[in-house]
Amino acid sequence: MRTDSAIVRKGLRILGMAIRTRPRPFAVSIVGACLYGGMTVAASVVIGRVTDRVIVPAFSTGAVGRGTLALAAAAILGVAVFKAVGIVLRRVGASIMQYQLHAEFRRRVTRRYLRLPLSWHSAHPTGELLSNANADVEAAFAPIAPLPMSAGVALMLLITGVLLVTTDPFLALIGFAVGPAIGLVNWRYNRRVQGPTTRAQQLRAEVSGIAHESFDGALVVKTLGRERQETDRFRASSEALRDQLVRLGRLRAVFDPLLEALPQLGVLAVLLVGTWRVAAGQLTQGGLVQFAYLFLQLAFPIRIIGYLLAELPRSVVGWERVERVLSATGEAAYPDPAPGGHAAATGPAHAALDDVTFRYTLDHGELHEVLRSVAFAAEPGRILALVGATGAGKSTIASLLVRLADPDEGAVRLDGRDVRTLPRGAVAREAAIVFQHTFLFDDTVRANVTLGAPFDEEDIWAALDLAQARGFVEALPAGLDTVIGERGTSLSGGQRQRLALARALVRRPRLLILDDATSSVDTAVESAILDGLRRAALPSTIVVVAYRRATIALADEIVFLAGGQVRARGRHAELLESHPAYARLVTAYDEEPAGAEAAELAS
Repeated sequence: MRTDSAIVRKGLRILGMAIRTRPRPFAVSIVGACLYGGMTVAASVVIGRVTDRVIVPAFSTGAVGRGTLALAAAAILGVAVFKAVGIVLRRVGASIMQYQLHAEFRRRVTRRYLRLPLSWHSAHPTGELLSNANADVEAAFAPIAPLPMSAGVALMLLITGVLLVTTDPFLALIGFAVGPAIGLVNWRYNRRVQGPTTRAQQLRAEVSGIAHESFDGALVVKTLGRERQETDRFRASSEALRDQLVRLGRLRAVFDPLLEALPQLGVLAVLLVGTWRVAAGQLTQGGLVQFAYLFLQLAFPIRIIGYLLAELPRSVVGWERVERVLSATGEAAYPDPAPGGHAAATGPAHAALDDVTFRYTLDHGELHEVLRSVAFAAEPGRILALVGATGAGKSTIASLLVRLADPDEGAVRLDGRDVRTLPRGAVAREAAIVFQHTFLFDDTVRANVTLGAPFDEEDIWAALDLAQARGFVEALPAGLDTVIGERGTSLSGGQRQRLALARALVRRPRLLILDDATSSVDTAVESAILDGLRRAALPSTIVVVAYRRATIALADEIVFLAGGQVRARGRHAELLESHPAYARLVTAYDEEPAGAEAAELAS
């Protein structure tokens, strides 16, 4: 377990990094904080002088000169104006610095997410990733708000100490006795809140993760009647967070009144002793007022510094969670673009796997081999179907072809070049993939197809035609400009898949991969889509992860996978005759109705 000093050191390093990242707004806030601190002390001097030269004479003689009153008013007003300017500079500078840091590190975390492989994302819950980019970034820079103030009041504390000694060394002893007491209470408070603060930050991420899972799986929750169980799960986590925050609140409820009471007790002691010293002629009335005012100000700097220190444990926890993302490894490497770039290739692509072996890392660190020495090629302009039982490695191959992951051994080649040697964005320009589980944004049909790219309406409709989506899009209330709701909830599963297919087709990829991308459409529509793709003037080689016999039969070549290896290759009719395992797999659905009918007749 880390010591208090270790947390403070780590927290101060985080603050140093933040200052180096945003030095200008920090400098503005420091100037404002120092001006505020200096004017706060100056106010005590002004009040003391006004007491001696205006208030006391007024009570003694009953008259004060107008010039004296004007000068006193000007002094009080001037100090107040400069103090107000200091507050504005401090708060504006600190706010700008804090919010710029939030924006900067949210961008860094998000950019890192985009670069990390899918295997890394699969190992981290979505709720945790959201918390890293939001709550953890905010926690990491929570001390930025009190930081300039702490620096300013440190100066104020120094000046106050000097003035206390010069005003009355005897009374200063009281102040110097109360100061360490306040510091001791602050230190004790900081120690007590470290554990609960850390746990609360972890629980925030847990609550966020459960909420995201429940919202994301709303259809599953409702169709299976799991609302009560999901509510109970969320309630348990949120109540744990509530209890932790209540614990923090109780600690604050104990220490805050104590921290408020100590300076007030000190002021009472100062007034008792100070009155005696005024009566003895060893201190003026203005000096006593100045001293009491300064003494009240003494607690404020200590509390502000204590508040800063109290935020450091939360900052350290938040930063460590952010830093885990920023320092995560596994990013795909890309070579520098060649001078002048490469000439854009035309026509269908040649895609190949060259003795590819791929392993997934399981949660406990064990490696699970999905593909072993897989080798095949998709010839330009042809349709190649990947067929195999669940878990055979078909979707993994689809991901490797578009470089969502890199093989552990062997190479994936596009037009003869290892995709790892292509510059960033090159594979995305040449290849497109459509997954079985599509994602549509809460936007218009047009925006979901183009994703912001400048495609002509003619190109959009051509892609919708190929995807057999024109009919239902034209029937929508606003056609291409119809907003389809979050994840396309206003559309059927088949309609969502066809829009996702149009999104890929509008880009006219040279390599098109369909990972069971037509599973939600009926066989007639699926056959029309594949037949249209075959007849269209697309510059595409097509790789299809297929399950339906009608789809498989349309392919020019079949690659049959089992156990992560290529077991057979050839035409559909050839494999039906030569490979019994393939025949059993692709005819399984054909046999099921017959078996069911026989069982019904027998009963």
